[in-house]
Amino acid sequence: MSGFLFAVPPLVGHINPTVGVAARLAARGYRVAWACPDPGLVRRLAGARAVVYPCAGIAGVERPPGLRGPEALKFLWERYLVPLADAMAPGVRAAVEEYRPDVVVADQQAFAGALVAERLGLRWATSATTSAEFTDVYEGMPKVAAWLGARLDELRGRIGDPAGGADPRFSPHLVLAFSTPELVGSTARTGEHIHYVGPSIADRPAAADFPWAWLDPGRSKVLVTLGTANADAGGRFLAECVTAVRERADRVQGVLVDPGGTLAERGDDKDVLILPSVPQLPLLERVDAVICHAGHNTVCEALWHGVPLVVAPIRDDQPVVAAQVVDAGAGLRVRFGRVTSARLGEALDTLLNDPAHRTAAARIRTAFRTAGGATAAASHLAGLAAGEA
Repeated sequence: MSGFLFAVPPLVGHINPTVGVAARLAARGYRVAWACPDPGLVRRLAGARAVVYPCAGIAGVERPPGLRGPEALKFLWERYLVPLADAMAPGVRAAVEEYRPDVVVADQQAFAGALVAERLGLRWATSATTSAEFTDVYEGMPKVAAWLGARLDELRGRIGDPAGGADPRFSPHLVLAFSTPELVGSTARTGEHIHYVGPSIADRPAAADFPWAWLDPGRSKVLVTLGTANADAGGRFLAECVTAVRERADRVQGVLVDPGGTLAERGDDKDVLILPSVPQLPLLERVDAVICHAGHNTVCEALWHGVPLVVAPIRDDQPVVAAQVVDAGAGLRVRFGRVTSARLGEALDTLLNDPAHRTAAARIRTAFRTAGGATAAASHLAGLAAGEA
């Protein structure tokens, strides 16, 4: 049976979408494996039996919390994405040579997967876990686009096929975009090989210790999260969120995710629950609004449940995703670095009291669920392995 090798960075938001796709492929009898610098993380998300080939990674990259805009993008590429590709490449090649997949599924930010596959003449697909690259994000910034292209050309010279010409962010064979045009917008990149499959939602290990009985059925619930990679930047923002929720405690409860332990927890608090992690998917079935950093996974999982958002983008693709949420009518945007509890409360009140945003979120939920998700992605990959692309 055909085999697939998922090349992924050691980031939860980039591994999670592949988990559901891999499960669907395995259920159909296909061989599935991963190449990742953190095999333990893959097995935690995909299951202890997941076949994972280790790759070298990079460590100790600490980004200044205040870095924004083009400087943040440059830092991301120079200090993380390009070094990660160089580090992963030998391990990805070794995995390909040992596992012998028919298709390499390369995360859009794990350039090594695409370039190694290109060098070895293998068919490869792009796993696009953020939709930021599917819009004209660099329109009006030709120097930035040229700079990024030069970095990719240099990478190709080191680990890819020097004669190749494909952008490693966009496979010429198959691109799986885990979103839909209803969120990305009317200018979304299109092509016969680009498929908007919507979010890949898969079961995750249960969190039996979450205090479900704490949730008050008589009050609206709001989830506040900044994802898994922003613990260093969120102390002030989370504190403002706590204040905004407490000022509405007669009608609102808040669940705040604080992995960095920046806030003091109160065990008897009936208004704000502060935890280092939460079972996000089952919790989203019970909340009425989400306040977040506009991370693509969090946004898509909220909208999968029809929950509107207050988005406060910090860096990277988050401003683009935040703009998509606002343009789609499914949420409101605030400034991460300057927002006050008063402004957060005002935005939260609007989401909870004005049905327009919830109606827009419900429209995107319908589009997401119609797109097919992990099942559709698995079918496209199976077709590529069979030579249909």
